[in-house]
Amino acid sequence: MDNKSQYVPTELGTERIGRLLWQYATPAITAMVAASVYNIVDSIFVRRGVGDIGISSMAVASPFMNLSTALGTLVGLGANTVVSVRLGQRRYDEAQQVFGNSITLNVVMSLLFTIVCWPFIDPILNVFGASDATRPMAREYMEIILLGNVITHTYFGLNGTLRSGGHPTLAMNSTFLAIVLNIILDPIFIFVFHWGVRGVAIATVLAQAVALCVQLKLFSRQDELLHLRRGIYRLRPDIVRQSLAIGLSPFLMNTCSCLVVLLINNRLKQYGGDNAIGAFGIVNRVFFIFCMIVMGLNQGMQPIVSYNWGARNNDRVWRVLRYTICAATLVTTVGMLVGELIPELVIRAFGTGPELTQMAVRGFRFLVAMFPVVGAQMVIGHFFQSIGHAGKSIFQSLTRQLLFLVPLLIVLPPIWQLDGVWLSMPISDAIAFITSASMLWWLVRKVNRTSHTANGL
Repeated sequence: MDNKSQYVPTELGTERIGRLLWQYATPAITAMVAASVYNIVDSIFVRRGVGDIGISSMAVASPFMNLSTALGTLVGLGANTVVSVRLGQRRYDEAQQVFGNSITLNVVMSLLFTIVCWPFIDPILNVFGASDATRPMAREYMEIILLGNVITHTYFGLNGTLRSGGHPTLAMNSTFLAIVLNIILDPIFIFVFHWGVRGVAIATVLAQAVALCVQLKLFSRQDELLHLRRGIYRLRPDIVRQSLAIGLSPFLMNTCSCLVVLLINNRLKQYGGDNAIGAFGIVNRVFFIFCMIVMGLNQGMQPIVSYNWGARNNDRVWRVLRYTICAATLVTTVGMLVGELIPELVIRAFGTGPELTQMAVRGFRFLVAMFPVVGAQMVIGHFFQSIGHAGKSIFQSLTRQLLFLVPLLIVLPPIWQLDGVWLSMPISDAIAFITSASMLWWLVRKVNRTSHTANGL
């Protein structure tokens, strides 16, 4: 027997599905929720230390950050999916090579992003809906984020590798470390040093830098199957192509999301001013608590699906998919109830002014109207990515963001003003879910038909 097999998380192919999903998903969910709670605490600090304009400035900068995140997912999620599949196929040396290539790609692409974007920070922020009031703070924030871009990309990439390599708890602990440090540094930089939103950005980068150092120490252990060693960092065209092909789906999804937020911010600015952008920023932070739980479920699902798809254990693939869809739908249904029944209670926790609170409450109710189906749609999209069907995942990303939401954002606001902006989002969610469910149904039928033919049925 190959000695390396002792390092591979073989329970992915044998352990009971329900227990296995929660074993892998719970650390990811915990880390994701903690990150979402941090984002809310972060906003509260900014509101107390800077005011409503600080929240609006960070909301303007958020699409810029999403562009950087999109670039990170292009490399990280694609490479980590390939790692999981290779482990399922017991091709251990190739998994190690993919790991090394992902580190090199993250460093190179994050540096290129910083170099390309730095001279155009102001024009980019203007496109994202910055005004004379919000632009200076948004620029302060983005300058620091861009300078720390290499740290951020490498940190998130290695965290994903920890999960794919069978260490979900270590990935969770790494995230916790960054979050706790961030929460400690935020009030110091905002209230003691009076650095405003620039201090928030500095706290974020410093916290991730410390967490990255811990990750590098973990990957320096020679007893780990995936570890830092010579000869794995030189880029191989075949690995780069496959990683980027699979990562292209989340990259396009995040890029499209960025472009859509650009359009949303400009529509909000047109029909509601800076406060409307701030309201959307607040609602998004609350909204993303529930989305982050679903993303945590997806991260727990990914190595299980990828491993068993590589090992041709189709029955386990469908079972974990069903479990994940049911759990995600339950989560987003709870989110819908919170948004419809107690939105004002949630928004007031940010300490916002009356006008901003009123806008955020109304927007919250609109955004969660179709939220129960969003969870299932997110899982299906991630499932296609996890089995290496990049084209289907890309199609889902493009249809929701570009084919459905963008036309609605163009047509509805002139009719219903600010409400038209809010209303466009749940309508596009409903249409996207129908599209995703249809694609999944077709795939299941095709795979089952192929399996029956292979078995002589």
